[in-house]
Amino acid sequence: MLSSTVMSVSPRVPSPSPSSLTPPPPPSSASVRAIPGGYGWPVLGPLADRLEYFWFQGPEKFFRKRIEKYNSTVFRTNVPPTFPFFVDVNPNVIAVLDCKSFSFLFDMDLVEKKNVLVGDFMPSVKYTGDIRVCAYLDTAETQHSKVKSFAMDILKRSSSIWASEFIAGMDAMWDTLDADLAKSQSASYIFPLQRGIFNFLTKCLVGADTSASPEIAKSGYAMLNRWLFLQLLPTVSINVLQPLEEIFLHSFPYPFFLVKGDYSKLYDFIEKHGQAVIQRGETEFNLSKEETIHNLLFVLGFNAFGGFSVYFPTLISTLGSDPELQAKLREEVRSKIKPGAKLTFESVKDLELVSSVVYETLRLNPPVPNQFARARKDFLLSSHDSVFEIKKGDLLCGFQKLAMRDPKIFDNPETFIADRFTKEKGRELLNYLFWSNGPQTGSPTEANKQCAAKDYVTTTAILFVTHMYQRYDSVTAGASSITALEKAK
Repeated sequence: MLSSTVMSVSPRVPSPSPSSLTPPPPPSSASVRAIPGGYGWPVLGPLADRLEYFWFQGPEKFFRKRIEKYNSTVFRTNVPPTFPFFVDVNPNVIAVLDCKSFSFLFDMDLVEKKNVLVGDFMPSVKYTGDIRVCAYLDTAETQHSKVKSFAMDILKRSSSIWASEFIAGMDAMWDTLDADLAKSQSASYIFPLQRGIFNFLTKCLVGADTSASPEIAKSGYAMLNRWLFLQLLPTVSINVLQPLEEIFLHSFPYPFFLVKGDYSKLYDFIEKHGQAVIQRGETEFNLSKEETIHNLLFVLGFNAFGGFSVYFPTLISTLGSDPELQAKLREEVRSKIKPGAKLTFESVKDLELVSSVVYETLRLNPPVPNQFARARKDFLLSSHDSVFEIKKGDLLCGFQKLAMRDPKIFDNPETFIADRFTKEKGRELLNYLFWSNGPQTGSPTEANKQCAAKDYVTTTAILFVTHMYQRYDSVTAGASSITALEKAK
């Protein structure tokens, strides 16, 4: 009874088209091309690539230049982190940068995902209580099925309160911004947004109200920011003064003790206030209390909070700089949603343009820049125009921003087209929207690595846009701040 009730209010999964259901025929070995590119001299080659990746070119230009150089979307290169203090990290990868080759990253018969969330580099397990949480487990590991099932169960059970808790969190954010703009010409939305996201996710995923702990309510989101930042710092560019960034930020992994106090406070909060969820993890999914809490914290902080914290500012700035697009979205929202109506998963499912804008923003700016997978065995990998031999153990790296700008799949791939994913042709393109570690038409299961909350993320973004145009006629915004809010008439 509970299962059927929960599923009836869960986000709708896009229907897969026939092309997403029928795998392509295996490529012929007769036309195998040697993989172009290389890794250079030991130490010097990876270091040179690291400097180009972070400093001289930046990640997007780094990959584009090599596509042009090798006339191939598949090639060998190095990706950070590298020398000097990452002695156990092998930076050698095979880049896969078109939709066809990129899709091999999700074939769990061919590739494995053990410890390759951010490449060959893996942050210390001390960041997750000396436990390899689900994101670092391969589907062949027994523990993966248990933890992934637990995560999907949490989402299903939270679906009845998800929309209302999210709207409550966003109302708090907009109220703060209204008050700030009454006193200033500009208001930063990053921290109010993160606080609202953190409170909503804690209630839905952990079953805990942050108001039970004044310190967590005030600073929990900042604790997660610091915890995330130190784990990922060796792999991301933060655009500070070079060469200081390379010397001090990308040359060594940061120790867990710098955020141990924050993590302990979050752990203790969940242990005390998330008892019902913890008990289900122990009794229904055969996880220990420690496994349950550390995986909960990772899902809450890394997967959900981290993902939304990257994606929503991109969505806000995209809308906030385009008055014409806002007018079209506002018209659709108000033509299909009654003023003051309670928003639910069901009530927003037919907002076609809003949904398309959400998908298009994910296509151009996916929250996770890279996807990695290691060859489980020898196999042949296809791009649009070539076939390549992959050896067992090879590490594949897909830079999502380029893969989803594949000109052989998307018309005008560099251009934001608001209605790209509308109508029948648009729905077909969802087969190539890969932001979630799988296609948008796919379904997360215990047997794959697709984001368990894939459909919750997109539906939450649709709720965000819909709610915004219930409150406002227009929003003027940039990458981190809002300069004008025109309230709905």
